[in-house]
Amino acid sequence: MATTIGDTKTRQSRKSPNHDGHEVSSRLDPAKARERAFQRAAKLLSAKPRSVAELRERLLQGRGATKAIVESVIQRLSEYGYLDDARFAHSYASLRVQQRPIGRQRLQRDLWLKKIDKATANEALDLVFAATPEEELIDRAIEKRLRLHGRPQSRAETKKLFDHLLRQGFAFELIGEKLRTISSVEVDEDV
Repeated sequence: MATTIGDTKTRQSRKSPNHDGHEVSSRLDPAKARERAFQRAAKLLSAKPRSVAELRERLLQGRGATKAIVESVIQRLSEYGYLDDARFAHSYASLRVQQRPIGRQRLQRDLWLKKIDKATANEALDLVFAATPEEELIDRAIEKRLRLHGRPQSRAETKKLFDHLLRQGFAFELIGEKLRTISSVEVDEDV
């Protein structure tokens, strides 16, 4: 749809600066801006759990949100127990491991993408992999892959399985060990 000059002027007049040169929307007093940011944060957290850094980034994108306001909102949410990176990292990692078998390296990268610091991520991963060892997870991943695609019959198929497990975040050595076990079982069955 073509925009007429009148529509453009109307849009510009809604966002026109006041006599100080600031936009009209920034005229909110700090208490209202803080409350608006808090409400937005609550809405964002109700949609899905987020890390502190993710929430900070999203709040700073909002209208009228300054760093000081965002920091006060984050502090308030932390005091209420709504924000805790350690709890978030543990629950996120636990959920991912329950949904499908993935390795430590993949989970570590995913937590990094969620902006969780390395120490917190490592603590969460230690707890998750203490409950469900990585060997158990790789066995489940291999079992599922073999159920879907059958045993690898050629070197190329074995390489595909190896690459799949590597993408799932399992350690190189662990994958090699498990694939050698599969190969030796295959040889024993043929004899």
